[in-house]
Amino acid sequence: MINSNISNIAIFRALQLGDMLCAIPAIRALRKAYPQARITLIGLPWATAFQKRFPKYFDDFISFPGYPGLPEQNFDQALFDAFLPKVQSLKFDLIIQMQGNGTIVNQLIRSFGARYIAGFCPGPQNPVPNEFLLLYPNHGPEIMRHLELMAFLGIASDGTDLEFPILKTDVEEMNKLKLPVKAGKYICIHPGSRGNWRQWPALYFAALGDYCVKNGYQVVITGTKEELPIVTEVVNLMKSAPIVAAGKTSLGAVAVLIDEAYALISNCTGVAHLAAALKTQSIIISMDGEPERWAPLNKELHVSIDWTKTADYHLVLKEVTALFFRL
Repeated sequence: MINSNISNIAIFRALQLGDMLCAIPAIRALRKAYPQARITLIGLPWATAFQKRFPKYFDDFISFPGYPGLPEQNFDQALFDAFLPKVQSLKFDLIIQMQGNGTIVNQLIRSFGARYIAGFCPGPQNPVPNEFLLLYPNHGPEIMRHLELMAFLGIASDGTDLEFPILKTDVEEMNKLKLPVKAGKYICIHPGSRGNWRQWPALYFAALGDYCVKNGYQVVITGTKEELPIVTEVVNLMKSAPIVAAGKTSLGAVAVLIDEAYALISNCTGVAHLAAALKTQSIIISMDGEPERWAPLNKELHVSIDWTKTADYHLVLKEVTALFFRL
């Protein structure tokens, strides 16, 4: 362990939902190692709600205004000029960089002024007394990469399970929608994702939706407001009438939907990790060729298909058929 006299920790991970969920096992281990420490998440603006959902792991949140070279957030110089002094004033004992291999952000992290810096680096580096940087493990599941970082820091694993606490307000929001669904009797289909290249063709999602209906399941189409174009395309291609929840739900309400669903069928995107956290069986189509990194670890509950290697609709159909007999 770096030092037992650590009471003020920051985690830098300015990424999206799936990325954040995959880091939870490592953060859980960190909290167990430093139960009395104050842990602050530095992340994208949306993640203020993420921090509040995990109060047992995070005590505070700082919104990250972007940085040149990072694609997740447009850089805002004025906001950054206010952000940096705020971070420096907090005088963190330890900042853990969990953003990636450190090529872009490590110099930024150094400017935060922490007593110790930990995280990943892109290649062998000369030892610096207050830096604990692990050569980035560019292999294996995302969850295990961050647990490897914890092990490097002398922090024992506390398991690989993902988590997503469902709150009372999530259930209330879900109930307000009054969707005509019965728990365990419907399948969520989530055809959207960030970036069109990560979206399986709408025609295939529509065909699977009709197949699920034919086999006695309701179909609920989920998605964000930004994903409504592909949702509309799927709905228009279906012969049966699905229940459309897309554009109507908060993240928490979507979690309730997935938690109570028989299964999820989706692209490899944030909801796939929600299903893993909630232990809802799923079929995930990976369009970016990295299922070994992002696929859920439980291969019995979750099937991930690498479309870049096996672009075969009938293979997916076979897995959906098997899905009907799994539980």
